[in-house]
Amino acid sequence: MNQPARKTIAPSKPFLEVLNGNQSNHIPFWFMRQAGRYLPEYRELRTRKNGFLDMAFNPDAACEITLQPIHRFGMDAAIIFSDILVIPHALGQSLDFVAGEGPKLDPIRDGSALAKLNTDQLESRLTPVYEALSKVSGELDDKTALIGFAGAPWTVATYMVEGGGSKDFSNVKKMAYGQPELFSTMIDLLVESTAHYLIKQIEAGAETLQIFDSWAGALDSDEFQKWAIEPTKKIVDLVKTSHPDIPIIGFPKGAGYNYIAYAEGTGVTALGLDSQVPTKWAAQALQPLMPVQGNLDPMALLAGGDALKLAVERVLGDLSDGQFVFNLGHGIHKDTPVEHVEELIGLLRS
Repeated sequence: MNQPARKTIAPSKPFLEVLNGNQSNHIPFWFMRQAGRYLPEYRELRTRKNGFLDMAFNPDAACEITLQPIHRFGMDAAIIFSDILVIPHALGQSLDFVAGEGPKLDPIRDGSALAKLNTDQLESRLTPVYEALSKVSGELDDKTALIGFAGAPWTVATYMVEGGGSKDFSNVKKMAYGQPELFSTMIDLLVESTAHYLIKQIEAGAETLQIFDSWAGALDSDEFQKWAIEPTKKIVDLVKTSHPDIPIIGFPKGAGYNYIAYAEGTGVTALGLDSQVPTKWAAQALQPLMPVQGNLDPMALLAGGDALKLAVERVLGDLSDGQFVFNLGHGIHKDTPVEHVEELIGLLRS
């Protein structure tokens, strides 16, 4: 497929201006999981499709879903509708999204299972994502940026080894501690595949990238360096080799004090902050290092009213004097009333 050339970063895009270290005429915002089940138009489209993967791998559907919140709310950035688990799926691991339970994969617990994975179908299985990005890129106006994304190797590996979500990460930690060479082989495969995936997203029209390390908080400091920082740095280096100017946001959810080491060690352009990060501390310890993004508690958005207003005022009061993109500290909850999102955007624009 012939991919369009990457768009030139336009000064009129406030989101990209902030990520590139410049001042914007307003605080840009977008929300993680902004295209999702809280939107009636998403739920309506979902009734016409055969599950999540059918939507994510249908370029027309993925484009439509990506644009739904942009058309309704006018965020400063759109993020492509997809999932971090398209990489293991493309490598040959069985993946299904079970209603009410989330993703289910055939767990990889030994070398023979890992050996079955390969990159033979990586390109063909991920092509629909690139096609969706290209479609969205052609639909956005000159003030709205387009975000591509992928999961960090540690987080994707947890799903691959556990076979889905986990509360204690016992199987993946058992492999990481007990079979470090085998686990390193899996991580290396994910580094190479993820870097390739992100580069192709840029070529398809993505103007910035976000790397989601949703389970980074499960690692202690030593393992965080080994399995979160080092693989992410390798991905960033590979991407920057061909696209040195692309902004990359790292989101190591739950990293706590390790956010500093992550900022200093990965080479990312900006930090996505989870809701547990104290904003005053972030302003003092992290914002001088690079732009930050976050970090409203999604439950404050779910609650709305005075709780939402106070939470927004705190985030803005502590972070808006520096390089800052407003976002949530995690994704929008599926039960969030649309009116509360409208209320939040009204607060931001006022």
